[in-house]
Amino acid sequence: MNTIMRKSVLGVAGLAFAGGVFAGPAAAHAAPAVESGKPVAVAVAVRAEKPGVDRAKLVPHGVQGVQSRIDLSDEQVANTKAIIAATKKAGMDERAAVVSIATALQESKLENLGHLGDRNDHDSQGLFQQRPSSGWGTVEQITDPEYSTTAFLKGLKQVDGWQDMPLTEAAQTVQVSAYPDHYAQWEQQAADLVAEHWNS
Repeated sequence: MNTIMRKSVLGVAGLAFAGGVFAGPAAAHAAPAVESGKPVAVAVAVRAEKPGVDRAKLVPHGVQGVQSRIDLSDEQVANTKAIIAATKKAGMDERAAVVSIATALQESKLENLGHLGDRNDHDSQGLFQQRPSSGWGTVEQITDPEYSTTAFLKGLKQVDGWQDMPLTEAAQTVQVSAYPDHYAQWEQQAADLVAEHWNS
């Protein structure tokens, strides 16, 4: 082979090699390379996905009635995450978080409410509208999202078979609300929030 031909072949080979090096990620999605009739493994970067939540466990009985939904502010999302964190800390599962969040959606729209003056329901405050006069804790305690969630969950644990009850019945047994059926309307949004934030 003459010198000019050899330089041309080496130049083409060099370009092919350089192209393979620089086009690495683009080539990762191409068909596997074959060498001597045998497939050669091609490294492909795979993005790890967060483990999902079993949605069947979030709403095991299906939702009841017409569902309501609100857009959440950053504060409301933070309160959602605080409820989920407190639920995990209490050693309870995703369903307990759904019941808690649906309850807080009904009671306060996930806003950590202080005393509302003339609009206040007696002395109800916080995410769950718990009352100091009913033994839920001090104002400072029940306006702390972790404390108020833990107090709600402590009450939920004392409800025999709460896991097998419709959400509104479980929530009402703890809350003793004048509107016992109103919790049901928030079940789907609560389940969606738990699915979104449980593993975040």
